Amino acid sequence: MEKTNHHPEHQHQNPPVNHQPPPVFFPPLGAARGPSFPPNEQLVQLNYCIHSNPSWPQTVLLAFQHYIVMLGSVVMIATILVPRMGGGPGDKARVIQSLLFMSGINTLLQTFLGTRLPTVMGPSFAYVISVFGIINDFSDSNFSSEHQRFLHCMRSIQGSLIVSSFINIILGYGRVWANLTRLFSPVVIVPVVCVVGLGLFGRGFPQLANCVEIGLPMLILFITVCGFKVY
Repeated sequence: MEKTNHHPEHQHQNPPVNHQPPPVFFPPLGAARGPSFPPNEQLVQLNYCIHSNPSWPQTVLLAFQHYIVMLGSVVMIATILVPRMGGGPGDKARVIQSLLFMSGINTLLQTFLGTRLPTVMGPSFAYVISVFGIINDFSDSNFSSEHQRFLHCMRSIQGSLIVSSFINIILGYGRVWANLTRLFSPVVIVPVVCVVGLGLFGRGFPQLANCVEIGLPMLILFITVCGFKVY
C-alpha cells in the first residue's frame, strides 16, 4: 500500500477575485439629500415627506396648482398699486408680466441653490404698506401726465428694493441674521404675519363684492376646504 502525501503547496488554489467597489451615483443638483424615511412612518395619511419626489406628471400638476394660487396675489398687488401710481391698463399688464417673470427666476434659484422648498417665490405683501408711503410722496408733485408720475414712482420703488436687497445680502453673508433668528419664535412671528394680513384686509375684502358671482362661491369653497380638508 502506497501512501499519498497531500502537500498544501501542490494543491490548486482558485485565483484571487478582485472585488471592485460598487459604482457611485451622484444625484443631480436638485435631488433630495440626506436620509429618507417612508412617509407613513412619519405621520399617518402623509403621502410625501421632505425627501420624497413625486412622479413627473404629478409634479407638473402640483406646479400648475402653485402657479394658479400665486397668480391671484400677483394680480391683486398690481391692481392695488398701479392705479395709485398713475398707471393705466397697459402699465398694469406690464407690471404683472414683470412680477410673473421674476417670480419664475426666484423660484428656479431657490429650487437649485436655496432651501429647495416646494414653494413659489412670489411678490410679498409685506412691502405694500411701504410702497404706499412712496406713492403718497409723489401724489403732491406736479407732473406733465399721470404716466410720468407712474414712471417716477416705479423708479423710486425699484431703487428702494435694490438698496434693501443689498442690506439683506450683507446680513445673510455676515451671519448676522442667523444669530437674530434665534430670537424669533413662533410666538413673535405669528403676530407679525397677522398684522400684515389685517392691514391689507380693508383693501382686499371689499373687492369681493365687485363680482359676487365669483367672489362668494370662492369664499365658501375656501372656508369649506380649510375646515374639512385632511392634511
